[in-house]
Amino acid sequence: MANDPNWNLPEVPTFTLTSPDFTDGDRLPDWARGSDVGGEDRSPALEWSGAPEGTQSYVLTVYDPDAPTGSGFWHWSLSDIPASATSLPQGAGTDDALLPAEALRRRNEYGTDTFLGAAPPAGHGPHRYVFTVSALDVPVLEAPADATPAVVGFLLREHLLGRAQLTGTQETPAS
Repeated sequence: MANDPNWNLPEVPTFTLTSPDFTDGDRLPDWARGSDVGGEDRSPALEWSGAPEGTQSYVLTVYDPDAPTGSGFWHWSLSDIPASATSLPQGAGTDDALLPAEALRRRNEYGTDTFLGAAPPAGHGPHRYVFTVSALDVPVLEAPADATPAVVGFLLREHLLGRAQLTGTQETPAS
């Protein structure tokens, strides 16, 4: 796959990640688009199951490998999601009341700690938005408070037990 977001990640067991708002490989809802392109920057609901034995926490990231940056674009990142959690409701990306109390918001590419909706450049073709839930063998990922998703990804490697992924797409037609 071109721009495979997993090309240099360790091989680990997989588990299941689904959403009642979209299916793997299909278009994200329009409300999950960025507010500057007519959406609401609302994160979709996510549900996961079958995490490996020994899971003590999860990290969630949302990544666009097709962004015209040379390094992709991180839309959302959460760490320290407790092992007891098996879902996040729609809108959890911007509403702390919808997150488990232990979950820690991390920076996205804009330097904010909320979900940034899909906003591919007009006429650039469809972009993939890869939602990844990583199962870790520690209850808390030791990372600086201002860690970027790339740093979080680097730090979680040594604690990674499994990975679940779900990909949505979105496109902005040329005017």
